[in-house]
Amino acid sequence: MSRFDRVVGLARSLAMYHAIPLRQFRLRRLYGQLVGPGDLVFDIGAHAGNRARAFASLGCRVVALEPQPDFAQLLRVLFGRSSRVEVVEAAVGDAPGHALLSISERTPTVTTLAAAWRDARAHEPEFARVRWNRGIEVETTTLDLLIARFGVPAFIKIDVEGSESAVLAGLTQAAPALSFEYVPGALDQVQACIARLNALGTYRFNWSPGESYRFAASTWLNEGELLANVSAPEVQRRAGDVYARLVGETDHQ
Repeated sequence: MSRFDRVVGLARSLAMYHAIPLRQFRLRRLYGQLVGPGDLVFDIGAHAGNRARAFASLGCRVVALEPQPDFAQLLRVLFGRSSRVEVVEAAVGDAPGHALLSISERTPTVTTLAAAWRDARAHEPEFARVRWNRGIEVETTTLDLLIARFGVPAFIKIDVEGSESAVLAGLTQAAPALSFEYVPGALDQVQACIARLNALGTYRFNWSPGESYRFAASTWLNEGELLANVSAPEVQRRAGDVYARLVGETDHQ
């Protein structure tokens, strides 16, 4: 374990997620279409807290889940005086217990519980410089247990580097709205997540490419339309987020 690498990784995440001008404005503009003041939000994989910050700025109550000890401590420092954000140092999966977290200290944004996802990405050019050089055991919980503790969230943000379908496997009731990350070459994860959501309720979908913080489609799509769009070669050049909204839910204006 290299303390220098940990400091570099922490500084890189802070710069990436908090120092880019207008990023918070774009996040609030996007999420303001889905949540409003007083809404409960689960931020699963809160990392450096930029999205928790945006939700809190919109007046939401935020439960921020983060399994990396360094980043959980960072979140406690950033939001220690905020009554709107509660930090839970844990991962989220399909069952409570403990699991091995593979940490990339230099690039902590790709820290993951999913060994198969990690091994597949290790052979891709965009991950050529990534090294998962530390493993730690972390506590795991489920969305159902979080709902039992905190209540039903208006929105769930999931960014867990390959464990998105495992997170949704721990949910047994339809959530009003949520998002999950997709990466090029891992469309099986998108299909698994959509299948799980459709088992819980009737959803419509949209997506946001890269760090654009905007919906790519002007209307919400069905499953086939969403998969056709995110499978397109130009979309598969970079990661992004899929958004799902339960049919009958309305926009926040």
